[in-house]
Amino acid sequence: MPTHLTSLHNPHVKDVLKLEKRSERVARRLTVVEGVREVSRALAAGVTPVRAFVCPERVDQAAMHGVLVQLTRLDAERRCHLFTVTPEIFSRLAVREESGGVVLVIPFLDTRLERLPVQATPFLTVIDRPEKPGNLGAILRTADAAGVDGVIVSGGVDVHNPNVMRASLGTIFTVPIAEATADAAIAWLQQHGVQLVATTPDAVTPYTAVDLTGPVAIVMGSEAEGLSAQWLAAADLRVVIPMFGQADSLNLATATALLLYEVVRQRTGSGVIRPPGGDTHPR
Repeated sequence: MPTHLTSLHNPHVKDVLKLEKRSERVARRLTVVEGVREVSRALAAGVTPVRAFVCPERVDQAAMHGVLVQLTRLDAERRCHLFTVTPEIFSRLAVREESGGVVLVIPFLDTRLERLPVQATPFLTVIDRPEKPGNLGAILRTADAAGVDGVIVSGGVDVHNPNVMRASLGTIFTVPIAEATADAAIAWLQQHGVQLVATTPDAVTPYTAVDLTGPVAIVMGSEAEGLSAQWLAAADLRVVIPMFGQADSLNLATATALLLYEVVRQRTGSGVIRPPGGDTHPR
């Protein structure tokens, strides 16, 4: 049976609030997930929460019925500790009012590079030192929609930041994601014969003018500094997004979406399509 919590000073509540700090998340290898889609996708992906907090007054019964059944079963099996909480406590645990009435504490995902799937014609993206969790989350949504095989994050923002979870709408649980140093990521990509396509304003070739139908990794740089010299040196191709106005750069998530969907456009136009979770095959 769930344990009911009524005080903001309860040790279990305080324990969750500590996970707002990156150092605490990293030390304990735990993070927080909230939201109907986020929680549903986490459980659908086989993630077993350490703890779950449900607010009966806030829970969306229609949208979360299956989630509640699963959490109750996990609690009965002693695989997850289920708590019910007051609206006051839930308001402190959840950032969003429309989060569906459920907050999970989950273990870190396995983000080892060697766990990324290697398809017959790999379609990957590398994000070099992203600075904003919201941008990384948005990139994961685009990667999911575009059928990307995996996202490699090289430094920068903590991929387990709850804001990444929220901004991704739970697609962090549907798109394979890896964390790696530039050295390790470059070596792995080269080992698998993946062409590195780097975007930089210093390039002269538009991104639409190169062949992206083969094994490819789209490499995008940080919001403030762009790509590091190491990634630029390793790139097989350097491309630019043409800019015709006064702005000298695009939002990282927007720029990444342009490149990823150019890969989709070229592969679809060449008679190659990628079913969800599968290799490319003739159309």
